[in-house]
Amino acid sequence: MKPGTAEQFIENFRPPDDEVPGGWKRFFTLRNLADEDEVITFGLFDGDLDQLNASQAENNAYEERIKAVEPFIESTGTSGIYEVAVDLSID
Repeated sequence: MKPGTAEQFIENFRPPDDEVPGGWKRFFTLRNLADEDEVITFGLFDGDLDQLNASQAENNAYEERIKAVEPFIESTGTSGIYEVAVDLSID
């Protein structure tokens, strides 16, 4: 993030609790303990790629959130859609 804007990014990027798109199970925002301006976000979606694309296109909510946070982003390390290759739970 641009220096000092991580909190603004976090507030503007996450969907409101009452507007979580269908198929999404969890959202995560991680912050580097050594650099509070380094933030990683990701979510877990239960569905196929077509369902994911439909979910993100619904009411343009995803695009609106992206536009809302652009002023806070200094650089992006990686961005993409990934599938689970290994799912291992340890109790």
